[in-house]
Amino acid sequence: QVQPVESGGGLVQPGGSLRLSCAASISVFSLRVMGWYRQAPGKQRELVARISGGSTDYSDSVKGRFTISRDNAKKSVFLQMNSLEPEDTAVYYCNTVPESLNWGQGTQVTVSS
Repeated sequence: QVQPVESGGGLVQPGGSLRLSCAASISVFSLRVMGWYRQAPGKQRELVARISGGSTDYSDSVKGRFTISRDNAKKSVFLQMNSLEPEDTAVYYCNTVPESLNWGQGTQVTVSS
């Protein structure tokens, strides 16, 4: 089964920015609702952003700071993260919404001074 490949994480200071990328070679990618999820230590995985066609939706915790986008030709989805906070520290994953793919390895985002 297809497993997404996430990249772009790293260590960043509070207030900084990162751009995450995800490649998912799935059929009819353009018709899929895609999402970014994150899992912080000791917490359940949560959906933070999703995109369906040109429509986007965000959790309250990231609204106004994160922007999800997609490139259907490249079967990729992106997450631009601005004004990062220590509370954003987590492993970030992409998957369909609801999730239907094997989970990838994710990409670690650490926000710390």
